[in-house]
Amino acid sequence: MGLLRPAVEDVQARHPDTVLVDAGSGNAYLGFVLYELFLKGAASGTLLSIEGRPDLTERAQGRAQRLGFTRMQFQTAHIDTARYPERIHLLMALHACDTATDDALVAAIRHGADHVAVVPCCQAEVAAQLKEKRPVVASSGSMSLLYAHAWHRREFGSHLTNVIRALTLEAFGYQVTVTELTGWEHSLKNELILGRRVHRENRRARVQLERLLAETGVNPKLTRELGVKPAAAAIVEPDSSPEPEFPVASEPVEASDVSGA
Repeated sequence: MGLLRPAVEDVQARHPDTVLVDAGSGNAYLGFVLYELFLKGAASGTLLSIEGRPDLTERAQGRAQRLGFTRMQFQTAHIDTARYPERIHLLMALHACDTATDDALVAAIRHGADHVAVVPCCQAEVAAQLKEKRPVVASSGSMSLLYAHAWHRREFGSHLTNVIRALTLEAFGYQVTVTELTGWEHSLKNELILGRRVHRENRRARVQLERLLAETGVNPKLTRELGVKPAAAAIVEPDSSPEPEFPVASEPVEASDVSGA
């Protein structure tokens, strides 16, 4: 709640009828705590929980009725097929498995969410792509050594997936912070990606993203859905030219700036 507080308070200050979306909500525990702390005492604002398992949706609806959380809404649907509000102010996805996190990010970007907060889980798609093909880059090809073994491929694939997700948010105008959600003793999946929309787009980040896709030879669901393609100029024969230099990335936001009270 401390990490989400700045985002919630920001949208509540600017949008009286705040729309919060919890994508892949499970038992909706996150939604209930958010509602109790931020929406219960507010005059307006809604929280939509989206979950694909009908038994969990039904149980959460009953709990909301008992608590009198009348502006808590529930929808039984997968994240990629859900009916979203036209305007979303904050979208969250806590441990949405594999490409479900990509689906949540696509929904946030397409609906112009002011803030995004995701904790990815079980990133398997990119690791599978790394296994199937090797990147073609202007170098010796030694990058493939980073994921030659299955264990390394899984770990490198997870890291690369989240780097692509953060960079995609930047390309679509978000200021991004990547930080720790909780200690390793509580969860091995504890990487929190926070995004705050500040521009319509970021061309420099888009170029970096396209180059990264080309040089690693992967194209995850997130970039496919948003129409981001690998940079053709980066796909050349090995050793034919020096490796392209990347522009210096913008200064990241310090975690202390978003930690809240």
